Amino acid sequence: MVHPLMPKATAVWLIDNTALTFTQIAEFCGLHELEVQAIADGEVSTTVHGLNPLDNGDLTKEEIERCQNDASARLQMCKKPQSLSKKRAKGARYTPVSKRQDRPDAIAWLVKNYPELSDAQISKLIGTTKPTIVSIRDRKHWNTANIKPQNPVGLGLCKGPDLEKAVAIARAKAGTVHAPGDENVATAPDGIHPRHPVAKDDNKPGVDNPTPEGEKEKVHSAESVFGTSTVTTEPDSNG
Repeated sequence: MVHPLMPKATAVWLIDNTALTFTQIAEFCGLHELEVQAIADGEVSTTVHGLNPLDNGDLTKEEIERCQNDASARLQMCKKPQSLSKKRAKGARYTPVSKRQDRPDAIAWLVKNYPELSDAQISKLIGTTKPTIVSIRDRKHWNTANIKPQNPVGLGLCKGPDLEKAVAIARAKAGTVHAPGDENVATAPDGIHPRHPVAKDDNKPGVDNPTPEGEKEKVHSAESVFGTSTVTTEPDSNG
């Protein structure tokens, strides 16, 4: 049977505020019946303050009344619903001690591949501080010589969906959102397109690839297409 976290304090409250028998209180609190009787007589636990089991959800008023009306009944602790995962408070993500040494490498990777990410976003992603990010960005970190950029997703410092969301937000603010499926944009190891200039096509004429001399653009005429000559009709002078 599951017992209250503070059995003696709960027993003190039940003794002072209910008509439950010592046996009922002892079984519910996981104490010996003689110990409960000693508490009631003021021989032990005289400095213990009573703890209301109704406030912490261990019992209900109806359950106490049921057992008060039947001395043979036994108190049943309320089944507490499993607590839902608490929403993480705003701020930097907690990083396990074993992975904190990898944070400089992750910061360097993010700064290199996603310059549009703000310091606040990087701080929230991998659980670091803004001064650390600035020192790595400016190459003033005390261990700069040994920092090797590594993907934070692979290091286990953040999750892929979180990184994608942060990059999408940063690009939307910076106005550098790329169209899906753009093959001219280099792809990072995590599958997200970093902001890089579009690759040039060496075979496509342009400013950097002018049309070679002697190769003029062909002009198609009606005669070359249909094999006929164009007849020019002079206007009738009598018209």
